[in-house]
Amino acid sequence: MSLEIKIVDSKPLLRQYIYLCETIYKKVSRWVPPFYQDEWDFHDPKKNRALAHCDTIRAIALKNGKPVGRIMGIIHHPYNQLHNEKTARFFHFDCVQDETVAHLLLRFIEDWARENGMDKLIGPFGFSDKDPQGLQVEGFSHLPVLATPANPSYLPTFLMNEGYTKEIDCVSYKMEIPASVPALYDKINHRLEQKNNVRLVEFTSKKKLKPFILPVLQLVNEAYAALFGFSSMNEEEMKKLADQYLPVLDPEFVKVIVNNSNKVIAFVVGMPDMSAGIQKAKGRLFPIGFIHVLLAMRQSKQLNLMLGAIAENYRGNGLTAMLGKALITTALRRGMKVMDSHLILETNQPMRGECEKIGGQVYKRFRIFRKPLI
Repeated sequence: MSLEIKIVDSKPLLRQYIYLCETIYKKVSRWVPPFYQDEWDFHDPKKNRALAHCDTIRAIALKNGKPVGRIMGIIHHPYNQLHNEKTARFFHFDCVQDETVAHLLLRFIEDWARENGMDKLIGPFGFSDKDPQGLQVEGFSHLPVLATPANPSYLPTFLMNEGYTKEIDCVSYKMEIPASVPALYDKINHRLEQKNNVRLVEFTSKKKLKPFILPVLQLVNEAYAALFGFSSMNEEEMKKLADQYLPVLDPEFVKVIVNNSNKVIAFVVGMPDMSAGIQKAKGRLFPIGFIHVLLAMRQSKQLNLMLGAIAENYRGNGLTAMLGKALITTALRRGMKVMDSHLILETNQPMRGECEKIGGQVYKRFRIFRKPLI
């Protein structure tokens, strides 16, 4: 048996790297591919500016000449400098169910990180928490949702057998959408409306939504600054993220709150689940893949909460109830039955509490691992 590592240093090898999982996970029924155009953009320095200030390396594992695994190494210099760390990250950790392949890939990245002066390795973690993070460790009976890991269940075991331990977990809640808006939400909304110092903004078209995209992402920068792994976005990165997600956003599930100065102070973004459609499209929107995705979103009874934030000086004032009432009202009108909270850091007790207030239960768990390199 011949087992070797090949560094990705050409476009043909990058293509092999990007599409590798199609082959190695073809028998994993719950695997949901990414949108492949997004993957190409992720690796393109002209479209992903994070590549300019991070050291990266990509590698493919070959067994008897056949690709059987991949991994990416990242050293995020701005983040390390800000937090006084010497931490490397691994990302895109995928392989067949063969522990020798996992060992080879991980040892390669560990050696690379040490050679670059790092004393700790965490992952899977990309350039920021906006990339899929961690490996799923619980809840494998459910399909992954957009921008969450879709790994097979054996990968976490491979990591633990290589000496990796838990850095932090993210959880996803499943929440039954109530038959009517909770009375508490109505009461809080009535109080807020009487004060007349905040206003809910709802949308019926992407054209009306578009002017709010940058203010919303600016609020993300402010509200997420202290969260694990978060890297603030510059305006160019915000526009890229907007261009990436605006085509699939349903404007009716975007709710924004502004103050008397029309400044965005809170928002939530929901999206009908499209995972089954992405599977049918095989990660390709064109020439006809987008039809599968749109049909899946139209038929889905599950609403995924993709993003949300409240400005710090407005927290605890009932804005979550205002957003919740608006979102539930639209969800009921559209025939939705359940909501997925998307990834919430296990330490984010305020957000977890909001989910639990309406009966949410943790049904998926994702783990970011760590290993000391000294």
